[in-house]
Amino acid sequence: MKFTIITSNKPRHNYLVNKISTIASSVNVIQENSTIFPGQNPGRNLQSTTMSNYFKKVNVSQNRFFKKHYLIRSHSNLKLLPLQFGDLNKIDLKLIKKDFLNSDYYIVFGSSFIKNKLLNFLIKKKAINIHMGLSPFFRGTDCNFWALNDGYGHLVGATIHYLSRKLDAGDIIYHAISEKTNNIHDYTMSTVKSAIKSLTINFKNRKIFKMKSIKQNSRKLIRYSSKKDFKDKTIKKFYKKNYFKFYKTGLEKELIAPYKLRKNQFFND
Repeated sequence: MKFTIITSNKPRHNYLVNKISTIASSVNVIQENSTIFPGQNPGRNLQSTTMSNYFKKVNVSQNRFFKKHYLIRSHSNLKLLPLQFGDLNKIDLKLIKKDFLNSDYYIVFGSSFIKNKLLNFLIKKKAINIHMGLSPFFRGTDCNFWALNDGYGHLVGATIHYLSRKLDAGDIIYHAISEKTNNIHDYTMSTVKSAIKSLTINFKNRKIFKMKSIKQNSRKLIRYSSKKDFKDKTIKKFYKKNYFKFYKTGLEKELIAPYKLRKNQFFND
């Protein structure tokens, strides 16, 4: 199986590449690079002490789950195209078609918003997107943060869905969740591992091709978030929130074929 992965440069994104490399004949990676110190260096997030301290906690959890995962360039089946974050839609597809757009399967995880010819190509190829958030309830950016912030901690997870023209709106293949932990950053990061581990398993046993996708019901949307919503004042209130205020709504029963990562699986690779 030949894969193309369009992703970012954090340890969690490298984990996806390394996991897929174990089952693929070749992996062609288009990797967008951005700062690994959000809140401190210029990037997608505001530079501030509050933002920096928040992401330090995120990075502690990320390193706990994925610290061993750098891109293993010794893999003979790995090819890498590094880009600056935001450059993805400016590439001449003809220049990368032979090496990076000639795969059997396409996975998108953590890239900038894909548009124009590349989007058309990926939709035609039935590219799969890993959305960190449970659609149709939470769409946009930082969705698991907002699920916790809004009292829907039971709706923290990932959506494995087909790429679509609207953000996080494609037909859902399944959801990935994990066992809850007291550390909320570990909780959200464990759902990243759940998504990647389950997707690798489902490709390996070819179950992914037998799973029936479900159209999203837009009326079930709780929040559509954007980067401009993610502010210092929100973060300052975040740790005082009741993360499971609306647990009794029972919305988790509406998840599609959910894969649940157990605590004893958190750190076994």
